Amino acid sequence: MTLPILNSIISWFLKKRKHQVELFLKYPVEVQNEQLLKLLDAAAKTSYGKKYQFKKINTYQDFQNQVPLMNYEALSPYIEEQRNTGKSVLWDNKIKWYAKSSGTTNAKSKFIPVSEDAIKQCHFKGGKDMLTLFYNNNEDAKLFTGKNLRLGGSSAVYENNESYFGDLSAIIIENLPLWADMSSAPKQEVALMSEWEAKMDAIIKETVDENITSLAGVPSWMLVLLERVLKHTGKNNILEVWPNLEVYFHGGVNFTPYKEQYKKLIPSDTFKYYETYNASEGFFAIQDQNDSDELLLMLDYGIFYEFIPMDEYNSVNSKAIPLSEVEINKNYALVITTNAGLWRYIIGDTIKFISTFPHRIKITGRTKHFINAFGEELIIENAEQALKIACKETNSTIKEYTVAPVFMDAKTKGSHEWLIEFEEQPTCLKTFTTSLDNALKQINSDYEAKRYKDMTLVSPIITIAHKNQFHHWLKSKNKLGGQHKVPRLLNDRSFIEEIKQFTLEGNFNFLK
Repeated sequence: MTLPILNSIISWFLKKRKHQVELFLKYPVEVQNEQLLKLLDAAAKTSYGKKYQFKKINTYQDFQNQVPLMNYEALSPYIEEQRNTGKSVLWDNKIKWYAKSSGTTNAKSKFIPVSEDAIKQCHFKGGKDMLTLFYNNNEDAKLFTGKNLRLGGSSAVYENNESYFGDLSAIIIENLPLWADMSSAPKQEVALMSEWEAKMDAIIKETVDENITSLAGVPSWMLVLLERVLKHTGKNNILEVWPNLEVYFHGGVNFTPYKEQYKKLIPSDTFKYYETYNASEGFFAIQDQNDSDELLLMLDYGIFYEFIPMDEYNSVNSKAIPLSEVEINKNYALVITTNAGLWRYIIGDTIKFISTFPHRIKITGRTKHFINAFGEELIIENAEQALKIACKETNSTIKEYTVAPVFMDAKTKGSHEWLIEFEEQPTCLKTFTTSLDNALKQINSDYEAKRYKDMTLVSPIITIAHKNQFHHWLKSKNKLGGQHKVPRLLNDRSFIEEIKQFTLEGNFNFLK
């Protein structure tokens, strides 16, 4: 079978799925209620289902009243029992896979259950729908005349207690159907390599002579790979290496800071960028229009959605609302119930609806202060703990601080800038920087991965603020007083650049 014929057959099958998508677009609330009842019925005999009497739940109101909101700290004992015993604690079918990621306040890593149902009905379905929506918007697409260059996570899959854990991307690659694996590059053994430097070299060696028609991966890592491809080939841009490249499917971090760099690497007015919203916990939304920054919430993936208005947010003590009650342009914390046994789980992301017919969203941030410019998932608890360690090791004290990403460009790699007002300065700033950096690596495995051999992130930049610099900034904003706080971790540079303007004696930048 020739590649053009294969492309036509696969695209025809993908376009058929569009009719099912149109069904949940037309009946969103009914589809969501059906998802909830199916999930409750499937898990009724589990330990969790018996505890919260799933068999007696017939309506959303029953569900809301009987089943508590949960975060990872609250749900982790159930997850650990399930991992260690193999029993049906949270989901009816035995769960073999666990996605390992960072972000908890009391653990370096968390383990998110990924059931067979979630793999097939959510993650794989999301991947196919990503292609479906792209093909429906681009009738002449020829993705399957070539291959998709996939750039997965930083670790392979490891066995523990008869279960397996690793990055979600590694789990997905391990379970790919044959047709998807055959249409992807590099080969599975290369895609799952855990040593990043060797992995990059192996990917380049395998793919530079392939007909690559699409890219998929996190923007920060993909940027590193594409720049290495140009260095290896001596070409001026990526289209000279892969002339049939059509689209980049991206997600995981905010793409805005990277877009101009990608346009320079891929200089084409017809090249497309398609965003997806997927995480270890599930595949949630997909860009369904060309040249859009809105994502269509996917409602038939075995996930039931709830939303907590952020102006009323109080973690697990909040009140959530169903899809039928959301309003546009209002910030919500996302709550999910899934076919992997996450029940009313507060994922930590915030979104807002741009429209409700259909339900299109934008990702607005996290329920906590965070930086995720490079996939490092640095939250305020990580920062506070690392600063405490660095101060103790250098006999210093801190009065105020804020942190922002330093985005990659053609000459520099990514990093974090820490603007710190010391009450008592360390005698050696290099020692303080090293201590802070090492502490963050110990606390946060995603930060540690991005710092590996300076491949994505280099060592932090410490900028010393002059005395009362933060005070002057707050005063200029009319925000002096106990209820107003300095923003600690931001995913952009807006606040740090503003605060740095209030310099009386100059800043002292150290990149060590």
